[in-house]
Amino acid sequence: MSKFLTLVSAGTAYRRSGSALSFAFACGLGVLTMGAGTAEAQSSKSKASSEDLTNPAPMGSETQPVPPLSTTIPGFLQSPYGPPSFGAPYGTTHMFGTWGGVQPWLQKHGIYVAVDVYESLMGNVTGGRHQTETNAGQVGVTVDLDWHQILGGDWSKDLWLHTLMVNGHGRNLSGDIGDNVTQAQQIYGARGNVVAHLVWAYGEKAWFNRKVDLAAGWIPTGTFFNNSPWLCSFANVSMCGNVTPTKYLNGGRDWPSGNMGTVLRLMPNPHLYLMGGLFAVSPHSYNGGISGWSWAQSGLGKLSTEVELGWIPEFGKNKLIGHYKVGAMYDNSRYHDLYDDGSGQAWVLSGRSPRYQSGQTSVWVLMDQMLIRHGDGPMNGLMLAGYYSYASGQTSAMNHHLVGSLLDTGKLWGRPLDTWGIAYQWMNFSRAATLQQEASFNNGLPFQSTNFGVPHGIQSHENIYEFFYSYHIMTGLTLQPDFQYFNRLGGTTRYKDAAVLGLVFNAAL
Repeated sequence: MSKFLTLVSAGTAYRRSGSALSFAFACGLGVLTMGAGTAEAQSSKSKASSEDLTNPAPMGSETQPVPPLSTTIPGFLQSPYGPPSFGAPYGTTHMFGTWGGVQPWLQKHGIYVAVDVYESLMGNVTGGRHQTETNAGQVGVTVDLDWHQILGGDWSKDLWLHTLMVNGHGRNLSGDIGDNVTQAQQIYGARGNVVAHLVWAYGEKAWFNRKVDLAAGWIPTGTFFNNSPWLCSFANVSMCGNVTPTKYLNGGRDWPSGNMGTVLRLMPNPHLYLMGGLFAVSPHSYNGGISGWSWAQSGLGKLSTEVELGWIPEFGKNKLIGHYKVGAMYDNSRYHDLYDDGSGQAWVLSGRSPRYQSGQTSVWVLMDQMLIRHGDGPMNGLMLAGYYSYASGQTSAMNHHLVGSLLDTGKLWGRPLDTWGIAYQWMNFSRAATLQQEASFNNGLPFQSTNFGVPHGIQSHENIYEFFYSYHIMTGLTLQPDFQYFNRLGGTTRYKDAAVLGLVFNAAL
């Protein structure tokens, strides 16, 4: 279940999530990241090297001076992943320009609208349960309202409403080839068979020159926590948006699942922030039902708390930016132990009920550091990045996830708006999950479902290698070939290693 994000959320998305453009969605929507996302701010091929990444040209009147949008729109478009990007995951750059003058008129009246189309065609050329190919995609629409422009008055300054809806379609390649742990495609799952699945709808208010920011409403946790600007550059869903395994815990579900909650962010200066969030925990498979609109679900009595501390330094005369984050989540719900029946025995054999574990914890550490700068923008250069994430192994089948990656633009070969990246993922399964699976296998019993579904065999670890190259075709449009190699598919040796080739199309209309 990926994110839109990337604020692009993500999603969207976040994907992602420029500043807001790369929260690709969070997820899910693969963002026009890095080379593509920084497009309009790079090289002589762009309109002006000093323009903001997601706002290459003011959309105002041509007959009088108009300040850049980056000075007139809210802080969430000026926060390229130091703090989270609050809304507008697709930024304000559109493939169809001003929409015949509609966009400037809307923005003048405090209304920011974006439409994004994302398609991911992938197939395994070797390995897996059988050879097949699938397409998975979505259409996402964001509407952000600036109440200060709409209503006027000092009381409404930095007061916003953010909404995001998606329509998903397609099939899950990884499910077809025998991997229930991760997905080769960002966009699949948790959207429900509905026309408009609600991802978020929340209000935001900032004070003291945006040093204090409060958001409340229907919010995917990964829109704010456990995310970084480079994650949704890659197609694999375990990286995009709120990272694995946290987003597969009920208290940390992310894109496209929202949660009733609130987030408070303190940012005393542009290089440091502290934020905390409190969210309702849904015991159901879908937060808000399959449509995302059913906020008053039953069983919402438990709470999840998330905290994160971030440092965004800039080194040297070239302002080599980095993002360093550490955070934790605690869910005060009670969950079944994956193995223990309360007496240290396997509940799949004893017939007793599983032991209840009080609380569920996850922690994460994320970093990225620009090593060489090619031009303006927070991701316009050679970047080294990675993260480590942990979840309680007694209640989560995956307990460790480690990622390392290297990303850059295509400037060296005259394509400064292109992006490429390589990444390695290591996913480890907990001792409790393995013991349960061994007990089932040795006694001829079916494998039990976990928060990562029903395994195809006894799980230990899985390795994933990925390479992508994103072609910047035109403003708002990218085409991204992608290669992934899955070693120990689904964490088991049931199926042969799979090599997956894909092509990702993303258009910010």
